[in-house]
Amino acid sequence: MNLLSFAEWKLLIAPMLSDALQAAGRTLQESVTMGIVIDVMFFLVGILVVWLYAAIRPRFGPGPGTAAMAGVAVGILLGILVAWGMSLQLIPATVWATDAIATLVIVVIGTLVGARLCKEQAA
Repeated sequence: MNLLSFAEWKLLIAPMLSDALQAAGRTLQESVTMGIVIDVMFFLVGILVVWLYAAIRPRFGPGPGTAAMAGVAVGILLGILVAWGMSLQLIPATVWATDAIATLVIVVIGTLVGARLCKEQAA
């Protein structure tokens, strides 16, 4: 998820955000600290979403459908939080909506990969 979020930022969101800020007479100021915060956040989201998959697996069964369900749940929540945070800074809806959708896709992909690695341990 960290690799995908980095690619999403560099290829999609940063150019859109830079253009939006430039139109408002401001510049995009990236920082190492913010990059670290985002990396740690996505790492923690990865742990959370695989934990959620493991928690709902007994009820919904193992497999990619359950993993996608967990990923969509966490991805929507994360997308809403990111969109809310961006909207408070007067960032255009197209930027935060694009980021929210891309984040949802990234979390679902990360969950599918994490679920594939998650195996049931015999007690």
